[in-house]
Amino acid sequence: MDTTSSDRTFWKSSQNFAVRLMQHLVTPTFVLDPDRRVIIWNRACERLTGVPASEVLGSADHWRGFYDQPRLCLADILMLERTDELYQLYAAHALPSPENQGLRAENWCVMPRLGNRLYLAIDAGPIYDDDGTLIAVVETLRDMTEQKLAEIALQDLATKDGLTGIANRRFLDESLRQEWLRAQRNAQPLSFLLADVDHFKRFNDTYGHQRGDECLRAVAGMVSAKVFRPADLVGRYGGEEFAIVMPGTDLDGAISVAERVREAVEAMDIQHRASDTASHITLSIGVASVVPTSAVKPDVLVAAADAALYRAKHGGRNRVAQPPENLAFA
Repeated sequence: MDTTSSDRTFWKSSQNFAVRLMQHLVTPTFVLDPDRRVIIWNRACERLTGVPASEVLGSADHWRGFYDQPRLCLADILMLERTDELYQLYAAHALPSPENQGLRAENWCVMPRLGNRLYLAIDAGPIYDDDGTLIAVVETLRDMTEQKLAEIALQDLATKDGLTGIANRRFLDESLRQEWLRAQRNAQPLSFLLADVDHFKRFNDTYGHQRGDECLRAVAGMVSAKVFRPADLVGRYGGEEFAIVMPGTDLDGAISVAERVREAVEAMDIQHRASDTASHITLSIGVASVVPTSAVKPDVLVAAADAALYRAKHGGRNRVAQPPENLAFA
C-alpha cells in the first residue's frame, strides 16, 4: 500500500471514529454540513427531542426537534453569518470573540415531539478544513430547565407579592424610582395611582380572613387585567392598597385608566353587606401626575396620590380623585 492510500485509509478511519464518538456523547449534539443539512444527530439528541436520527439525517428540518414552526437554529445562524438575528431569536446570547469563533445562546424551546418546554443552553462551533473553508457546524445542547425555573422562582420571591402575584412594595418602589429618572431625562409625564378597597376591614370582620385574601387576589387580578400597556406596573402597595406606575401618561390619561379600573372592580359584584358605600366591593383611587425635575423627588408624587386617595375616600368612596390644588405640580 502506497503512502497516499495509507493516509486516505487513516483519515477515513479517524473520521469514522469521530462520528462514532459523537454518536455516543452524553451531550445532545447535531452537525450540519455547508448546505445546512444534518449529517450527525446523536443518541442524546434523540432522547432530548424525541426525534429519531432517521427523520432528520440528510435534511434541513432539524428545527422540528425544538420548535413548532420553521426558524433558524443557532448552527444555522453561525453557518449563514446572520448574528444580527440573535436578538430576535434568543433570550440570551454571546457573540463570537477572537478566542472563540462559536456562538452561545439560551432559549425556551417547545420540544413539539415530546410535548414539553425546555430551557436550553446552546453552543454552536465551526469546523474548518486545512484551507480555512467552513465544512460543518456542531451544535450542542444542555437542559437548563431546572436551573432556570429556580432562578425565576427566586426572582418572583424578590419582586412579587406572595398573596396576589403582582409586584410587591419593594419592586414597586424601585420601579417608580427608575421610571422617575427616565421621565426626568426625557421630560415626559409620569403618573401614579393609589387605590384602596373600601371598608376592607369590615369585609374581613364579616367574612373572615380567607375570604378577605380571596377578595384581594380577585381585585389584584382585575386591576392587572384593566391596565393594558406593558410599560405600566401594577403592584400591591400594602394591606388592601394597590398602586399603578404609568410612564409617559399625563393626568387625564391616568384618570381614564383609574375610572376603567374602578368600574371593572365594581362590576365584579363581590358581596360586601357591611359596606356603607355599596352592597359590593368598591375602590377609591387617588391619581397624581408630574413631569419630573431634579428639584422634585418620587416621594412627592406618591404623597400627592395619597392626598388624592384621601379626597376620594372622604368624598364618598367608590370614586377617582386628583390632588387638591395646593398640591398640584407639573
